[in-house]
Amino acid sequence: MRSYWLERAWTGRGPVRDGLLVDVEDGRFTAVRSGPPGQATRLLGLTLPGLANCHSHAFHRALRGRTQLGRGTFWTWRTRMYDVAERLTPDRYFALARATYREMVATGITGVGEFHYLHHGPGGTPYDDPNVMGDALLAAAREAGIRLTLLDTCYLGSGFGAPPEGVQERFSDGTAERWAERASRRGVTWSAGSAVSPGGGDPSARVGAAVHSVRAVPRDQVPVVAAWARDRGAPLHAHLSEQVAENEACRAAYGITPTDVLAEAGALGPLTSAVHATHLTDRDVALLGGSGTSACFCPTTERDLGDGVGPSRRLRDAGSPLTVGSDSHAVIDLFEEMRAVELDERLATQERGHWPAAELLDAATGDGHRSLGFPDAGRIEPGARADLVTLDTASVRTAGTGADEATAVFAASGADVVRVLRDGVDVTVDRAEVGAELDRAVRALEED
Repeated sequence: MRSYWLERAWTGRGPVRDGLLVDVEDGRFTAVRSGPPGQATRLLGLTLPGLANCHSHAFHRALRGRTQLGRGTFWTWRTRMYDVAERLTPDRYFALARATYREMVATGITGVGEFHYLHHGPGGTPYDDPNVMGDALLAAAREAGIRLTLLDTCYLGSGFGAPPEGVQERFSDGTAERWAERASRRGVTWSAGSAVSPGGGDPSARVGAAVHSVRAVPRDQVPVVAAWARDRGAPLHAHLSEQVAENEACRAAYGITPTDVLAEAGALGPLTSAVHATHLTDRDVALLGGSGTSACFCPTTERDLGDGVGPSRRLRDAGSPLTVGSDSHAVIDLFEEMRAVELDERLATQERGHWPAAELLDAATGDGHRSLGFPDAGRIEPGARADLVTLDTASVRTAGTGADEATAVFAASGADVVRVLRDGVDVTVDRAEVGAELDRAVRALEED
């Protein structure tokens, strides 16, 4: 057992508290109480539960700073993204993902949902081990010290009724049934979404499912993916209404919205996350909220691609928990993502005060981890996973701010993180070392 004294702490239950002692044993909090530090390890600053990055495409990290050619349109971004996807091998994927996940840990992220669709070799030829690319991500996360929910993604076409094109052939299993067959060959069994191998499995990993989008998975194939996840009690994620063009094409093809397609397939519910959920009708909001589907907002990517601002507050008021993600990793900083949810609402409505800081912290901690299949993470309380993230409250960003929950959301950045524990293990990283690792991993993709 180890004990820590938290100078200031936001536990996920009420306001910031001073002088909190926590005991950790076997990766979980066994006691949380007020008191003097005594012999406990002192964590000076403001300590939070670990953060949950609910939407990641690890290989997109290689795009940062390289997609702004000229005026940087969506198409220049997509061309570069497909070029990176074409060059990835299992070894290169592992190296890039490990470095990317270590960058996440450096900013206080202890759990990540990886939206994984890069399944096969060049031209769509399956590897001898058809899950080798996903297994590379699981191994990368394990070495980086981050919990991973591998969201094995069904991706079957380039558009409504159109087959995959070019590098997209690496993404496709041909049909949802073949996707399910491959996803079920990972050599594990499932218990409430937990990946458990014959040797005991990895308690820091989960396996879930994803529908890339209703444009990439035909209407009659979506129920197969939804049933696969439902039968295993596993998380199910889906890109939803990210762009107006997607909605228009869906209506032209099916006469209904993308949200309607997911609803009729039985794909909505408390274990489902709708990623982006940007361009929604009133009916869409009611369907998502009424089913308890989470809405995962990724503001730094949504603004980078010019996608728009989604109705985060309306969704939450309708019953959809908010979560956040860094998506394309133009920025990896969940403090920025939280802050942007409120600030984007201000720009869209010309009003302040949509999201209290505590609600945004809930999105990035407890609600986020729950959406990834880890409902026992994201709180500092007995029985919860022992994740702690300590912020420097005397940096140039945080000094003089009050060191409370508003400091974390509206002043701090990932650069203020000074200590990270995940499941009771100190996984704090050296930022300079991570920077060098990222540089090597990205440069390796340019060697061909």
